[in-house]
Amino acid sequence: MYNWSADEQALKKNPAQYTRWRLEQLINFGLNGEKINERELREHFSELNIDPSRRRLLEILLNE
Repeated sequence: MYNWSADEQALKKNPAQYTRWRLEQLINFGLNGEKINERELREHFSELNIDPSRRRLLEILLNE
């Protein structure tokens, strides 16, 4: 994942905020070969700011 507009070191000081930010980046802008940690996704799913159609797809996949 590549992101030049965020200070990742500052975000890492708050692990929960960093995890949510990272998940949003991966979901909204592409995985670039990475995998999403299912446990983290389930834990933070309700707090993520993601596209509604992607949210519905992820809900279907998580509930299988």
